[in-house]
Amino acid sequence: MPNRLAAETSPYLLQHADNPVDWYPWGEEAFAEARRRGRPILLSVGYSSCHWCHVMAHESFEDHETARVMNELFVNVKVDREERPDVDAIYMEAVQAMTGRGGWPMTVFLTPDGEPFFAGTYFPPDDRHGHPSFLRVMGAVSEAWVERRSEVVDQAGRLAATIGQRVEPTSELPDRTHLEAAYRRIVGNADATYGGFGGAPKFPQQPSLEFLLRTVDEEWASEARSVLGHALSAMAAGGIRDHVGGGFARYSVDREWEIPHFEKMLYDNAQLARLYLWGWRELGVAAFRDVAIDTIEYVLRDLTGDHGGFLSAEDADSEGEEGRFYVWSLAEFLEVAGPDDGPAVAALYGVTEGGNFEGANHLRLVRELGEVAADHGTTPEALREAVGRVRRRLFERREGRVRPGLDDKVVTAWNGLMLRALAEAGAALGEDRYLEAARANARFVLSELRDGDERLLRSWGKGRTSGRGFLEDHGAYALGLLALYQATGETEWFVAARDLVDTAIERFADPDGGWFSTADDAEALITRPRDVMDNPSPSGSSLLAEAAQLVGLLTGDHRYTEAVERSVLAAGQLIDRYPQAVGHLLGVVHTMVRGPKELAVVGPAATELASVASERYRPHVAVAMASGEPDGTVPLLADRYRDGETLAYVCEDFACLAPVGDAEALRGLL
Repeated sequence: MPNRLAAETSPYLLQHADNPVDWYPWGEEAFAEARRRGRPILLSVGYSSCHWCHVMAHESFEDHETARVMNELFVNVKVDREERPDVDAIYMEAVQAMTGRGGWPMTVFLTPDGEPFFAGTYFPPDDRHGHPSFLRVMGAVSEAWVERRSEVVDQAGRLAATIGQRVEPTSELPDRTHLEAAYRRIVGNADATYGGFGGAPKFPQQPSLEFLLRTVDEEWASEARSVLGHALSAMAAGGIRDHVGGGFARYSVDREWEIPHFEKMLYDNAQLARLYLWGWRELGVAAFRDVAIDTIEYVLRDLTGDHGGFLSAEDADSEGEEGRFYVWSLAEFLEVAGPDDGPAVAALYGVTEGGNFEGANHLRLVRELGEVAADHGTTPEALREAVGRVRRRLFERREGRVRPGLDDKVVTAWNGLMLRALAEAGAALGEDRYLEAARANARFVLSELRDGDERLLRSWGKGRTSGRGFLEDHGAYALGLLALYQATGETEWFVAARDLVDTAIERFADPDGGWFSTADDAEALITRPRDVMDNPSPSGSSLLAEAAQLVGLLTGDHRYTEAVERSVLAAGQLIDRYPQAVGHLLGVVHTMVRGPKELAVVGPAATELASVASERYRPHVAVAMASGEPDGTVPLLADRYRDGETLAYVCEDFACLAPVGDAEALRGLL
């Protein structure tokens, strides 16, 4: 019989609806039952595309004996971390405090009051490689609860008191000196051999790369261009990228970017699409444009619902095997590629009899195009055309395979990241199809994922919504709407963005500085979490800071400037000590330090003239436009209209330059 999770909308929770475990969703019912029975809570947190979550589910949660022990000894609660990032953040902090590491699946044992006293991640079904079995762990935890309960409760209370402690805000805003120091620390962590940062497992760390993108023309950031270009080139060539269907996997299991953990997340692809788009513009690497387009097309094809919402993720597994959808034997590759194109393209992608992933081949570029062309007696242009043909054939063959599982819920924050990428790409590439997809998404989210008092909800699935949204939802979606406004001049998107920022300022502020990740009327947990560090998408605090920065430039209202400063001061110590944890916020600081600009364009050809702003990566420029006489909605446009003329006004530091009416003059001013 299905358990209580059968009534949920989360694809992750529904994956566990037929487990023999008597699962509860997170809520008062579970805690009341724990108090009634005098049993601890066994909290299991994961997400639908998590490979090791599936492994533990198959080994333990689908096993009747394991389930019998769980049901006898504990009240069992399942949480989708993507629907409840607040719950995930609190107990992940506990896991890291107790074990020194984190990850999913996350397994935490709680008192009936929600305080954690033992935690870990994946537990195997048998003692293995120094890890105790799940059954042994449960037995030990239950024994401690029964025989030493007062000690356990006391320990849990002490640990709970340490969770969520905030970093004290700094008293002064950072200046160029702080930015330079942050830059030096970030580039100092770069992998000079393989690109990116750190070792295995290796994540793209998009917020840090975006900060480098902002600094490529700074005289004090002489290595930004090379570090950024190396990372983008390495990821584009590596196995973390899907060379057949577009898009990126979540991370590489090795330092070399060769083999990914095959799950594909919306938030990664949204951020990487923007990075490659603007990396093409700023670094002049034509291939980056192709990567950006391939990534966007992947999302539009495979992660976009008929309703216009962007879907969350694709699984690492299909047919019970990790990566099966993506890999090729040499024989199948050559069969699909054909005798004329196959050998050279196989050499380019490193396809061999032995393979590089469990006897099969996961594609990655291993040699230079010109070198392979010379070896095979052809030209680089001819080989490039052959690659295009082979990719199309591989894609058609692959479409006949069993696809990885799809997490089809719509998460508001991640939709905001993708909305921004689409809007900016539509403007930069002159692609109306991207802008129309962005409009469709905005219409869907604003109609289906806002409640009666105009606050965003966290997620939507199968016609039903989850609870109210978090700080990151309001910040990310406001940024997406602002990008859509700046690309189209359609004021409805500006109004909606401004309202979301106003809501966030009102409902999420910490009176002592900074922001909470939950609203002031959210469910009371053992602590009210804050969202300050990027991991791996930008923090809610930094997203709100950038959105408030833009709204402040478009309105001239100093309330928004104060909100930006609140975010920056709250993270001041992190900026100094751990800059790679706040890369997105460093971008906001960069705009503060270098000085923002406002661009107001008014007149019949406003859209065309304003498009000059999208010729470069200019996050420090707030753009407002109107093709007719402005209606007063956007204050930056006030008193700019001249009948029959199209004029652009560039303003900086509370002063505006003389208006110009042609693109070349505007480029000079920007």
